[in-house]
Amino acid sequence: MAEIQTLARPYAEAVFEIAQAGGTLDAWSNALAALSAVVRNPDVAAVLDNPEIDDRVLADAIIGIADDDLNDGARNLVRLLVENSRLRLVPDIADQFESLKAEAENRVDVSVTSAVEFSEDQQAALAQSLEQRLARTVRLSFERDESVIGGAVIRAGDLIIDGSLRAQLERMRQSLAH
Repeated sequence: MAEIQTLARPYAEAVFEIAQAGGTLDAWSNALAALSAVVRNPDVAAVLDNPEIDDRVLADAIIGIADDDLNDGARNLVRLLVENSRLRLVPDIADQFESLKAEAENRVDVSVTSAVEFSEDQQAALAQSLEQRLARTVRLSFERDESVIGGAVIRAGDLIIDGSLRAQLERMRQSLAH
């Protein structure tokens, strides 16, 4: 996993520099998302490492599938990745690009996992609280997971705030064991 991220990093940084210089961050974000979806498609993934498929044919097929979402730079990226046998890195390149973009926009994507859905008021209050704590604009996404039992697990990059009932019970169990 770390090796894949290491291999993807230079591509993500190069794409980010090009996108930032050209004022095309959103267009590149869309292009990388489209390419990620194509590469993750099981039918496409099955042929990515087939040595019998010519690089040019593979690149043209990928470009043809995602064509409407790609600019010239993204098409060139596909050709470069195919030439270097790195097309499988696209999802990781996209993830790292999005992290760089969020950093540049002083924004953080936060995922909240809880057993119950948050009301709109609760979502707004949480967003405001996190914006103050993180000193950034917060973009929230919510996921339900009944195994959390109660409370919530909040992930913002490397920061994890585990306020779930399960975590509280585990901390109590550990303190009683000592």
